[in-house]
Amino acid sequence: MILIGLTGGIGSGKSEVSRLLVARGAEVIDADLIVRELQQPGGEVYNKMVEIFGTEIIASDKSLDRAAIAAKVFSDEKLLKTLNDLIHPIVRRVMNERVESFRKTDKVVVLDIPLLVENPREGLDGVLVVDLDVEIAVARLVEQRNMKLEDARARVAKQATREQRLAIANHVIDNSGDRDSLVKKIDTAWSWIHSLK
Repeated sequence: MILIGLTGGIGSGKSEVSRLLVARGAEVIDADLIVRELQQPGGEVYNKMVEIFGTEIIASDKSLDRAAIAAKVFSDEKLLKTLNDLIHPIVRRVMNERVESFRKTDKVVVLDIPLLVENPREGLDGVLVVDLDVEIAVARLVEQRNMKLEDARARVAKQATREQRLAIANHVIDNSGDRDSLVKKIDTAWSWIHSLK
């Protein structure tokens, strides 16, 4: 198994990079998807979050209202820390269980972890960082996710800086261009990953 950490700021195109790596045969273990699974009604994190934030974070279909949660935590440092302290250990445990299921294979396993700078991982063979100018990321969030400009800037400001992510990178994918350019860069990254065997 080759174990790769994948990270990048919000709006960097990390999800698209993940998809392109899967298309080449990688197994992606996505921290955000695990969080969503754990936050489903009846999931391990769901009830604890309702205890912390109150019933106003429950949507009409009984799922968690992610926008309501984001509005609360991104304006309150203490609340964000409380949420992270709840979620991160559980997500780490689930990710570790999934990694172990591939341990004796020759697969490329990619851990898609947005907060890899803030929560470093041991045992990675390499770290792949999806990078682009912060202003391009903000513009993409506004254009593609319909975020308000000030919300997009606030979300970017809450994350590790571009420089902090680049400091932990073993390989960087510059995603400031178009999709064709990204595909070529994924081919280069795939070769780099296989050079780690």
